Amino acid sequence: MIRVALPGHLRRLIGVDNEIEIDIDGTATPQSVVDAIEARYPVLRGTIREHGTQKRRAYLRYYACEKDLSHDSPDAPLPEAVTSGKEPFLVIGAISGG
Repeated sequence: MIRVALPGHLRRLIGVDNEIEIDIDGTATPQSVVDAIEARYPVLRGTIREHGTQKRRAYLRYYACEKDLSHDSPDAPLPEAVTSGKEPFLVIGAISGG
C-alpha cells in the first residue's frame, strides 16, 4: 500500500481530508502511482498529468523521502520507505515568481 499526499485543491475534488492509500501491482513508480490514482479517482484525470502526453503538469512536483523526484524517470522505482508505507509519496503544488 502506497500512502499519497495530494495538494488541498485535489483532495477537495475527491472529497478527502487526508492522505489516500493506493495499492500497486508490480513495481511502484511515479507513473504507476498516478495511474492508480486516476483509475480510482477519475475526476483527477488530467489534473496531475497532461491528457495527451501523460507528462507531469508543470506546477506539480513529486517528492518522496525528502527528495524531489519530479525530473526522475516516471518509471524509476520508488524508495522502499514509500513502498512499505513508512513514508508518503507527495504530490506538491509548486509556485513560481519572486
